[in-house]
Amino acid sequence: MRSTVSNNQLNVILLDIEGTTTPVDFVYETLFPYASANIESFLHEHSVDQEIVSLVEQLHIQYNNHKRDEKLQILLPRWIDDNYESQLSSAVAYFQWLITKDIKHTALKSLQGKLWEEGYSAGVIRGIVYRDVPPAFKRWTKQKRLICIYSSGSILAQQLLFRTVASEDLTAYISRFYDTRAGAKTQSESYRKIAASLACNPRNVLFISDTMKEINAAQGAGMQTILCVRDSKDCHLPETNIVIIRSFDEVFPG
Repeated sequence: MRSTVSNNQLNVILLDIEGTTTPVDFVYETLFPYASANIESFLHEHSVDQEIVSLVEQLHIQYNNHKRDEKLQILLPRWIDDNYESQLSSAVAYFQWLITKDIKHTALKSLQGKLWEEGYSAGVIRGIVYRDVPPAFKRWTKQKRLICIYSSGSILAQQLLFRTVASEDLTAYISRFYDTRAGAKTQSESYRKIAASLACNPRNVLFISDTMKEINAAQGAGMQTILCVRDSKDCHLPETNIVIIRSFDEVFPG
């Protein structure tokens, strides 16, 4: 088990968000509740917006897929198609159910991003990152390393978060954003696609995350990795020779 990295060949830094750049509580105590509380009024207000209508249709398709899963049948809320109001109520209930289950579905994440955009624009929500993130972004940029983000949240949601951080707009330091359209974060092929999109050998990419399944997937693609453990009380660290950090201050410090 090591705690630092110093490979100058790592010219791309790929970052997870939740638990890595941003406290988990911000997602579960601010973003998710805001989306859940405002989805009904949002769908009413955007009932003729074709992009939103299409996303709801995608949710319905996903609902039907879930309905075929015997383990989920008894847990799913009902989807009623009798009229527009019943369809809307069904979409709201399913949207909220997906949030409680923290299911990574592209249509859900896109709708959340649209909702959060209104919250950020109104000043109700502001992006939060750990204190060491802005100086790390500046340091890595000076070192001519590309900073990229890979999250299950939509690209719009990612951009809004980093753009509204109190200290400054951090999107100026970020070269690329990736979401579930690149693939699942627990699949190695997703990381190969990201490296290919950057015209970069995977071994020259450093992926930082707080989740071992994601770390394993990135390693399977040939990337170098760091496990970010923000909670100092965490005592369940893996018994492997993996790089573990508690702060970005430890990553390419100078």
